[in-house]
Amino acid sequence: MKTQVEFRSSKFPAYEGEEEQINPGLWGKRLAEYLVQKLAERGIATEEMIAEDWGWYVPVPNEGFRLAICCGHQSGDDDEFLCFTDPSTPIVKKFFKKVDATAQLTRLTEALEQILASDPEINDVVWTEP
Repeated sequence: MKTQVEFRSSKFPAYEGEEEQINPGLWGKRLAEYLVQKLAERGIATEEMIAEDWGWYVPVPNEGFRLAICCGHQSGDDDEFLCFTDPSTPIVKKFFKKVDATAQLTRLTEALEQILASDPEINDVVWTEP
């Protein structure tokens, strides 16, 4: 299942001082805010965004396992971004059992795909498996 996407856009520059919240050369808060808004328009609620050392973690309320979109500028040019889901695969190992996350991941990745495809300021969208 393709749960990782790279794309280019000049729409999400770093906020002043944002790199101090995560790591130098990394940012993505504007992208995370954009995704929160666009997911809400598609009926997908999110919880408070969390700054991580690699970018931004956007939790999606879900019962049974963690679900989120992780996003940010990772490397390369200032307009290169990466988003991936947590979990990254449709089978989640939890204690001594496996949970099938296919339905939740499909709903989330399809919404993300629609968001990226419908915005003319987002280009070179490439989906991959983790």
